Amino acid sequence: MISINGLTVAYGGFTLLDDINFHISENDKIGLVGKNGAGKSTILKLICGLQTPTAGKVAVPSGIKIGYLPQIMEHHKGKSVIDETMTAFADMYAREDELEKITEELASREDYESKEYQNLIIRLNEINDSLTYTQSESPRVQAERTLQGLGFKYEELGRPTETFSQGWNMRIELAKILLSKPDVLLLDEPTNHLDIESIEWLEGYLKDYKGSLVLISHDRKFLDSITNRTVEIMLGHIHDYKVPYSKYLELRKERISQQKAAYENQQRMIEKSEEFIEKFRYKPTKSNQVQSRIKQLEKLERIEVDEEDNSALVVKFPPAPRSGDIAFKATDLTVGYGPKVVFSGADIEVRRGEKVALVGRNGEGKTTLMRVIMRELEPISGEAKTGHNVNIGYYAQNQEDILNKQDTVYETLDRIAVGDIRTRLRDILAAFLFKGEDIDKKVAVLSGGERARLAMAKLMLKPYNLLALDEPTNHMDIRSKDILKQALKAYDGTLIIVSHDRDFLDGLVDKLYEFRDGKVKEHLGTVAEFLERRKIENLNELERHYKPAEEKPAGVQEKKTASQQEYQAKKFVSKEEKRRKNRILFLEKSIGEIEEKMKAIETKLADPAPEDDIMDLTRDYLELKRDLDAKTDEWVSLGSEDETSGK
Repeated sequence: MISINGLTVAYGGFTLLDDINFHISENDKIGLVGKNGAGKSTILKLICGLQTPTAGKVAVPSGIKIGYLPQIMEHHKGKSVIDETMTAFADMYAREDELEKITEELASREDYESKEYQNLIIRLNEINDSLTYTQSESPRVQAERTLQGLGFKYEELGRPTETFSQGWNMRIELAKILLSKPDVLLLDEPTNHLDIESIEWLEGYLKDYKGSLVLISHDRKFLDSITNRTVEIMLGHIHDYKVPYSKYLELRKERISQQKAAYENQQRMIEKSEEFIEKFRYKPTKSNQVQSRIKQLEKLERIEVDEEDNSALVVKFPPAPRSGDIAFKATDLTVGYGPKVVFSGADIEVRRGEKVALVGRNGEGKTTLMRVIMRELEPISGEAKTGHNVNIGYYAQNQEDILNKQDTVYETLDRIAVGDIRTRLRDILAAFLFKGEDIDKKVAVLSGGERARLAMAKLMLKPYNLLALDEPTNHMDIRSKDILKQALKAYDGTLIIVSHDRDFLDGLVDKLYEFRDGKVKEHLGTVAEFLERRKIENLNELERHYKPAEEKPAGVQEKKTASQQEYQAKKFVSKEEKRRKNRILFLEKSIGEIEEKMKAIETKLADPAPEDDIMDLTRDYLELKRDLDAKTDEWVSLGSEDETSGK
């Protein structure tokens, strides 16, 4: 369908893409992967004709319709959400107008045997066929369903587009592209501004999509679920694998391993041949064998091992100073902007050492709660406070507004660094892949991924005991996300994180707060368990919404209400029981980790090395002992509830 032949893209002395070739066939679902800056977005722009290559060409057959969603785009204003979305059907309406004109012309003509008349009949049939294909249901119904799938509420469809954020306007553009039914879809990080439920809807849509798809995404599960082929860009070259992302990782590892083994075997053979040639070069009796070996080496096709781009984040958060047992607590919290209430009646408790995710539909209050935690926004009512000695490191989603575009990368850190840390700024920046001349770049010219890394580097400047991270992985490549995830798992402080990235949250958090319909609901357990429960709740909601209420006698109705109250009471007890058991499991895990750390310090104190500071080790040991005693007391207290309840 689309052929990419000998494509080269160079800027000055730097070659981004070097003589690459691949073909996009019908029904291909391609995941385009590689590090930030590898050239993924450039390839999509080249396919669309928005950029011209230095050499080579992209061959797109005439009549092929391409739908392209860029990472950053201009949004249209002046229309409602539904009216702007309906512009996706402009081609269809134009065909309907053309059909009407042809019908009128045929009715007025009588030259039935003429070539012009026959051509009109042919065109009439073509339009009818295409309209039959696109008119399976009314355009408005299709538009409403797509917008609601992408997270819009029905009552929001009449609102002007300019009253929505950039992320929501991106959803409108995505809806228009999907509704236009292109032959080839090019999507550049479509999940960046989507919540978990909208990602699942888009996932289902793309699975059923009949055309070809080229997808750039940093969501591993999203790629695995949709793609059947992975094209990797590394150091200007591509490697094509006819498998989804996870399988590609395995095959890539095998390929590199086999290449290295073959290369080492060949090098040993070459070394032995060269030794033989050198040893017997001047012996007449061996001259034929020497010449044979020389010719053999000249004809030998040398094995090369593909270069690997091994640059990656090296992140280790500073140890967290001790805080109080409660890191953050909100009671009957109502928050909003002016007269608009975003959520109300929220009870939230985050204890020291917990890793908690805030999830839910965009606009429901996750970032708003972050602003309350940071004291940037005062509650309308209720109470919200951080615990004793809590020091917060904040990563905001809107890096565009927070980073000074006129500062260089180095100046961004230098302006806020104090004390001895100033001597380590270059090392910190290097850990976040800013090396050499990179540190002198202005923030204004940085890519989205580079700005995300720079903002994260700022969190290394102080030892925080609560990290509040709002969508930290947007624009980060998969390898960088994996390394950040491991660093956060190893972090010994408290974590509150807003993210829609299921793979990133999975195994990182053990409690979620869901923001939905103006309320905040606590979910204990993993992301996978939360998603499973939400699907069941969705089905129940659909039944409650569409199933007509049955008339019941008054007595039966009262009986049912009493039964519901009993059920709610049991449900509350069950929830409290689960919360208690979850806390016990958390304490047992923490106690085990503390005991391991104490054993390690005991070993050092028994036989200290010259570089070990006995005073620091003793101080750390006593701090751990206090923490151990507090957690053990709480564990005993929670365990004794089993005995008093007779369990």
